[in-house]
Amino acid sequence: MKFQAILIDKLGGSYTAKLTQLEDVDLPQGDVTVGIAYSALNYKDCLAITGKGPVVRKFPMVPGVDLAGIVEASAHPKFRTGDEVILTGWGVGELHWGGLAERARVNGDWLVRKPDGLSHKRAMALGTAGLTAMLSVMTLERLKITPDLGEILVTGASGGVGGVAIQILHRLGYRVAAATGRVSEADYLHALGADEIIDRKAFSAPDKPLGKERWAGAIDSAGGQTLANVCATMRYGGVVAACGMADSLQFPASVAPFILRSVTLAGIESVYQPNATRELAWSRLAQTLDISKLDLMTNEAPLENAIGAAQDLLAGRVRGRMVIALGKS
Repeated sequence: MKFQAILIDKLGGSYTAKLTQLEDVDLPQGDVTVGIAYSALNYKDCLAITGKGPVVRKFPMVPGVDLAGIVEASAHPKFRTGDEVILTGWGVGELHWGGLAERARVNGDWLVRKPDGLSHKRAMALGTAGLTAMLSVMTLERLKITPDLGEILVTGASGGVGGVAIQILHRLGYRVAAATGRVSEADYLHALGADEIIDRKAFSAPDKPLGKERWAGAIDSAGGQTLANVCATMRYGGVVAACGMADSLQFPASVAPFILRSVTLAGIESVYQPNATRELAWSRLAQTLDISKLDLMTNEAPLENAIGAAQDLLAGRVRGRMVIALGKS
């Protein structure tokens, strides 16, 4: 059976990404075949499609680290034909063909069941970004950062992780400050649940090892100097969930916040999380989110527009999440 897909290839010095037609015989090995309803564009996918980052490690490659759809065939004991499933991470779109296609064949161990409260589209409006945001919030909770302790700072607030994190925190009763490079999006961020909007420039320049104590907790997707300044302004006993490096993978900080203020810096990784943790996070996402607010931050494009959409996202012309419709729902 033929199907459409974005295919990335590298021949000699030529790197290409194009919409093409493939057949089932082209699919890689796996014990579950999924008819994909929706995928999404993450920052990593955009780097892969444009060739601006060394994301793809095996060619040719179908990008797309997220997918949601219906099982079409299964030799895996956990899944049957007709099951609705989600896949995020596990090297899909990097080492194994991913979700920017109408069909995927994958290892069933990588799949989780889609919660009943989410459509395929909304599951992908969350995707890796939503999973990462929930894992970050769960880390704050595990380390005893409760709403009564003070404000939570969310950096990269106009992006996917930031937007979902704001919604979750607001619904759980936290007061949220949103740091963004697009302060013109203040109304949008307030609608998601932010109580205060801060220009990210406040965190972008080198500053003192210790600043004025303000944040009880923080969720940072920027890294670099932003993360260093966030750590420097944490309250005593505060927790920073570091989940991204959109600005830089460097960390130009001192140990002062960690030793003198007992600040905890917790790294958040979503690609290889065990399925028990994933299932808990997805269940909480389905139960916690205000769907109308999730829809507010969701953009949609067909597969044929995915390459252009990836370029727009990298250029900062997209707020929130970009889902890609595959038409298999």
